[in-house]
Amino acid sequence: MTDALLQNPSSRTFDIRKIVADLGYPSHWNWCWENYKPTVIELSRARGLRRHLEIGAGRDPLFQPGEAAQLGLDITLNDISAHELSLAPSGYGKVVCDIASPQAPDILGRDKYDLVYCRMVMEHVPNVAAMWRNINAILAPGGVALAFFPTLYAAPYVLNSLMPEKLSRFLLETIFPERKQDGGDPKFPAYYNYCFSSEARMMPMLRQAGFSEAVILPFWGYAYFSKFPGVKQVDAAFNRLAERRDWRSVSSFAYVIATK
Repeated sequence: MTDALLQNPSSRTFDIRKIVADLGYPSHWNWCWENYKPTVIELSRARGLRRHLEIGAGRDPLFQPGEAAQLGLDITLNDISAHELSLAPSGYGKVVCDIASPQAPDILGRDKYDLVYCRMVMEHVPNVAAMWRNINAILAPGGVALAFFPTLYAAPYVLNSLMPEKLSRFLLETIFPERKQDGGDPKFPAYYNYCFSSEARMMPMLRQAGFSEAVILPFWGYAYFSKFPGVKQVDAAFNRLAERRDWRSVSSFAYVIATK
């Protein structure tokens, strides 16, 4: 698969592409889940990005305090929910605020962080363009943002966006009981605003947010239909075809790595 750039490759862009290549990026969905943390670590190591902000960290931050200390990282956790953030381990700075709000840059600190990242958060934000603008504002010059999110128009997310929230929650919790509200991975309403791996849809918004360059990595596949024989096989075959042909409009997930 090819990646997309906001402008002609520079040494900094080449660095991002090399980091991803060294991690062995393929476009199958298992890789994006298994290599999210290694990608954050490698970006940090390769570019000396020590001051981190994890957006939407909630109860399940990417790094445990001992890992952060071992890696020499200064990590701040953010979430819109004080309750979710209260369930995170102690040992971090914690900031409760809506990352897309006009006040977020002043609350979190302008030009403060070297690396800002989030996983499975952007689909829950109604105004993702505002979120990217705020991420740019809180990044130090030369800082990097990494966003990992599901993308339209993969079938499960189209269905989720069309269903009433109560119905989609019931179906998800019936098929995957671990996703119940009292479990460790609750479901939240999803909007899928700017959740695309298409350059045509994403690049103008990233430019307007103030980023100088970006790499988009698409992925295909998921496990949502794993308990439906027949449907599972047909859907998997379609995703393999879409992956081979680089059909971004039906990708399942994406990494966006953007530099201020």
